[in-house]
Amino acid sequence: MSKPILESRAVYTKILIEFFITYIRKDSMVILRSTLPLLFAFPLLATAVEGNYFQSLQFAQDHKDPNIDREEENNIIWIQEESKKTNMRLSRIDQIPPERLKAESSSYLEGYIQALIDANYYELNVLVYVDSNQTVFLYNLPMDDRVRRSIIAFVSDLPDVEEVREGVLDPEIRQRIEERQPIRQVKGVWFPESTVLFQPLIANPREPIYSVAYRWGDILAHREIAVSLGDTFPIFRWFDILPWHGDMQIDIAACMWANFDMHPKVHPHGEWAELVTTDYLLALPLSYAVKKWAFRLRVYHISSHLGDEYLVNGGPTIERKNPSFEALDIFSSYQVNDMLRLYFGPGFILHSDQSYPMKWFYAEYGLEFRFSGFRYHYHRLYGAPFFAADIQNWQATNFRFSTTLQLGYEWSKLQGAGRKVRLFCEYHNGNSEGQFFKDHTQYIAIRASWGF
Repeated sequence: MSKPILESRAVYTKILIEFFITYIRKDSMVILRSTLPLLFAFPLLATAVEGNYFQSLQFAQDHKDPNIDREEENNIIWIQEESKKTNMRLSRIDQIPPERLKAESSSYLEGYIQALIDANYYELNVLVYVDSNQTVFLYNLPMDDRVRRSIIAFVSDLPDVEEVREGVLDPEIRQRIEERQPIRQVKGVWFPESTVLFQPLIANPREPIYSVAYRWGDILAHREIAVSLGDTFPIFRWFDILPWHGDMQIDIAACMWANFDMHPKVHPHGEWAELVTTDYLLALPLSYAVKKWAFRLRVYHISSHLGDEYLVNGGPTIERKNPSFEALDIFSSYQVNDMLRLYFGPGFILHSDQSYPMKWFYAEYGLEFRFSGFRYHYHRLYGAPFFAADIQNWQATNFRFSTTLQLGYEWSKLQGAGRKVRLFCEYHNGNSEGQFFKDHTQYIAIRASWGF
């Protein structure tokens, strides 16, 4: 292995070791100071390896086998020149020189595109047909407008694709495709993985997702680490259902939220982090998507429990209650365009524990705005800055506004679909959490999350 790669890996390994060592220290601000260099280390590491990649290409050219095929040599030179122009390592779909696939038959290109679609969107049963002019026709595209645009953009990025069109699967086209490949007669799919029909409300503080945040100013703790461990697990999806010919999906969603006071006022046993409260959610969402619209009917249970250290250190002044309720909500969202999404939904409390009664109604609404996205050839990722706002009004708090704002950046393997990694700043002004839900709080946070 070359020296630049070894040196970059050594630097990265050193940063990781330093981070985990400082994590066990008592001063929680050290954690924050150690995390930021770790985040910025990723692009530096990529640049170091990228530079070595270009050197390797140059070495291959200088020491090439004299018997190497002339066409292969030209391909290597073309990849090196294009890499220098864009200052990025090219991904699989870019490492094919221009005009390379045009020399192949339309059936070859058709199989190539079909294999890529099946690898990334298998459960959607999309079919591909390529005519003699290298025009790609896509059939059986989902009615979900967001996913349909994602597939079309994915195919349009492929080399030597002149045009991408949506086609109607008439008998003549069906016969042509069946001559080359069997058509799967799938009306539904178990455990779809690539995406969900109703996208999560990313600014909702109680959205099931994996995340970690460092907060300042919360009433639960002036300096606090908030962790969530949860996800939405797709169970079954029906295709082309109901009069609107949309898709329907049933899921199971579960999540746990925990809040830790990083500097408890009372710590008789030397604790440097105190568990304040833990919330648990179990939900059964039923989603339906057609064109730009998506709908979700959800029945869920949520309960909250105070932390042991918080109860012990707080003494007899703390009165433990049992915030627990079952509810139903009905949400609709509209994807205005590639950048803007709007959503709204009412919720109804079906039952709540007598120790912590909840009035029966709430409403939630908001928006998500994604700016112009970028494609990272080196990492084979799509990225986009985003802004999200979520507003809630609960009858239990006299319809007081509870607002959450987020501003950050997200990365994903597929454009507009699939799971995403997000890094963002967050501001919340409104309802607190757990047993303290009816109290007002305000905080700012730095947060990272992973999920749909």
